[in-house]
Amino acid sequence: MKDDIKKLNQVVSIDEGRIQDHLGELIRGTVEETLNSMLDAEADSLCGAQRYERSAERVDTRAGHYERKLHTRAGEVNIKMPKLRTQTFETAIIERYRRRESSIEESLIDMYLAGVSVRRVEDITEALWGTRVSSGTVSNLNKKIYKKLDQWRNKPIEGDFPYVYLDGIVLKRSWAGEIKNVSVLVAIGVHESGYRQILGVCEGHKEDKSGWGGFLSHLKQRGLTGVKLIISDACMGLYESAAEYYPEAAWQRCMVHFHRNVAGKVPSTKVKEVARMLKAIYAQESATAAQEKSSNVIEQLKGMKLKATAQLVEQKISETLTYYQFPPSHWVRIRTNNPLERIMREIRRRTRVVGAFPDGHSALMLTAARLRHIAGTKWGTRKYLSMEKLKQFEIDNQITA
Repeated sequence: MKDDIKKLNQVVSIDEGRIQDHLGELIRGTVEETLNSMLDAEADSLCGAQRYERSAERVDTRAGHYERKLHTRAGEVNIKMPKLRTQTFETAIIERYRRRESSIEESLIDMYLAGVSVRRVEDITEALWGTRVSSGTVSNLNKKIYKKLDQWRNKPIEGDFPYVYLDGIVLKRSWAGEIKNVSVLVAIGVHESGYRQILGVCEGHKEDKSGWGGFLSHLKQRGLTGVKLIISDACMGLYESAAEYYPEAAWQRCMVHFHRNVAGKVPSTKVKEVARMLKAIYAQESATAAQEKSSNVIEQLKGMKLKATAQLVEQKISETLTYYQFPPSHWVRIRTNNPLERIMREIRRRTRVVGAFPDGHSALMLTAARLRHIAGTKWGTRKYLSMEKLKQFEIDNQITA
């Protein structure tokens, strides 16, 4: 009995791969035949008679056909487009497919903007259509994306933005066979309504005064107004550029970045202790109390023989205490650059899979694509701060003064 079963197993062998290929060819052939038949019928209707038919109702005759390829869910099929001698053959059938292709193209753009890699997009199209998108299709897709992104990047900025966060990210690009750095500068802001918005993104070449100056000029030309506080790291040239383009705005140095700067001058065995000392400064209820506490901390650091650390805190601590000039309920969210840092981490995650970009523009476009996607999520639809408290705070201060 066992021998008989073994023989049957040897005889009955199913090649699933070949069956799937055969079914795919069968479906594609059916789709191709059906579409071509529908096109012929449509051409007959325009002519007023079937091919080779003699009829008094005939208004046109055939002039052969031309071939084109069409991507369908069943895969790539060959279409025979009829040609007429006097009329232009315009088919509603192909127009429907064009609309379908357009909707798929829009979906591909949405996937790219959402951070899906080009390779993954190719895999998805192969699963949907049975064929991968060509390099030409990807190129045309990128052109459409870049056009939309440039329109989004340069649209006017409407309304006042009391709080503006600035930061930059350094990416890699290939340049004459070498890998060079390219900086992309980003700005987000809290609108007078209390909601956050992506304000701008530009290539900065370097995070220096000229780079930041050009970026702030770009923002101002597009209509950025009402800036009361700029929050950022102590980027080279940023403070000088901010003072030039927005002289009435105060500057808040990111508290977290300052902590890291201080930690770099402290022995590893004393990092936690010094961190607790710094946190005590920012736990004070007023700017005056924070300044007094910082003086105590400086003396403690000198007593711990941390001269360089004490000098840094003494010279720069005031740059991190600007937030005390604003409503207490806003302090936690305006004393650090964390709202923008989270976004920059997401950009780094997305750009890490690329490695080195072919040029700075590609780096800018992918960063802009990710920012545009973030702007369209719940990130921009949740109220971030109550700006009525800022208005009331300013009124109260005017009365006190």
